Amino acid sequence: MTTAILGAGLTGCTLARLLDESGEDVVVLEAADAFGGLCRSFCTNGFTFDLGGSHIIFSRDEEVLAWMRAVLGPNREERHRETKCFYRGRYVQYPFENGLADLPPDDRFRCVDGFVRAVIEARLAAERGGPVPASTFLEWIRRTFGDGLADCYLVPYNEKIWKYPLDRMSAHWVEGRVPRPPLEDVLRSACGLPTEGYVHQAIFSYPARGGIEALVKAIAEPIEGRIRCGFCVRSIRREDGRFQVSDGTSTVAAERCISTIPLQALVPALPGVPAGVTDAVDRLVYNSVACVFIGLRGPVPSFSWVYLSEQETGHANRVSFPSNYSTGTAPPGCGSIVAECTYRPGDRVAGMDDADLVAHVLDRLEAMGVLSAGDVVVTAVARQPFAYVVYDLAYQESVRVVREFVAAHGIDLVGRFAEFEYLNMDGCIRHALDYVRGRPPCG
Repeated sequence: MTTAILGAGLTGCTLARLLDESGEDVVVLEAADAFGGLCRSFCTNGFTFDLGGSHIIFSRDEEVLAWMRAVLGPNREERHRETKCFYRGRYVQYPFENGLADLPPDDRFRCVDGFVRAVIEARLAAERGGPVPASTFLEWIRRTFGDGLADCYLVPYNEKIWKYPLDRMSAHWVEGRVPRPPLEDVLRSACGLPTEGYVHQAIFSYPARGGIEALVKAIAEPIEGRIRCGFCVRSIRREDGRFQVSDGTSTVAAERCISTIPLQALVPALPGVPAGVTDAVDRLVYNSVACVFIGLRGPVPSFSWVYLSEQETGHANRVSFPSNYSTGTAPPGCGSIVAECTYRPGDRVAGMDDADLVAHVLDRLEAMGVLSAGDVVVTAVARQPFAYVVYDLAYQESVRVVREFVAAHGIDLVGRFAEFEYLNMDGCIRHALDYVRGRPPCG
């Protein structure tokens, strides 16, 4: 049986490798001129950058983590995370609730007071038979962390990254993804006692050479000859029990079809799309990301990455330092920075050209003391139209309508923008593993 896999990003390449190992014939169809998707990397002037922003290798999923490490082999270095939140001109330990001792006293009190009140209210609600589930993401933040942590950091940061009103975002997706900090940890952090949050990423890996694309290349190595790049899917139809997938010039026939490409690209290629399905696709909300890449003479701060929640720090919501991830990402004596700016159609970032965006980021980073403009030796910008799934209040109904339509055509959906789920790299690999084992995530 031949399986056509649409898209040769991390999910598509993982599926192709796993199906090939199980004895299936696969062909992978990729619209871009090279495979890798959001995990592609590029080199310039001796610096290596990841086109889709800062990627590292970590996971709570021990099987997936072991699989990634094994595939990458010796081309891997490990680092201890050193991550901060920039707040009122100071670097606060990440996650923010584990760095309360770094805050001004008034803010520290607000955060502790609000968190304790939220914990007490949750316990009282449990005694009354259980709390009513939060109806919005904003409500979930305030109930879980209290007003102090919400107002100081969590609300402004999430407004910055999502570019969407938090009271119009669903709360269904956040449980289990954002850990609830223990009361003891918050109190210890406020007293200046060391605490560590998000311990699953406290130690992370990164390719020694080649950027994060090295991971995808290693995954794809056994099946690279079956990846057809430059094949943009234009139509998919069933004929005599086989899928006929065409780019308008050539056609690939297969008994099974798995899509890892965005629903916004898949659905228009299918026949007989009802207006209700088209409307549902149009209602799906997502963010794009513009990454500003900076190469410097001299070192960068020792941080792994820094979260920027305040408007004063400009359009970037996260700044990472790839030269701290492995020795092969920058020339000797140099450092590298990636600033990630999410955007949506019509906003400020969408309307800026690359030169203006670079100038804006350099100005804000210099004001923060992160770099000196005179040390900059290279800059570049990459924009990814599909970056983050946004869970608005209409999400669950919209995605149900689209999935049911695609399933009726016999196409399976696996991966971040195919399933339209906010999956990290390990989540994409987990869903691919489960699919091959006979547990397709959706479709």
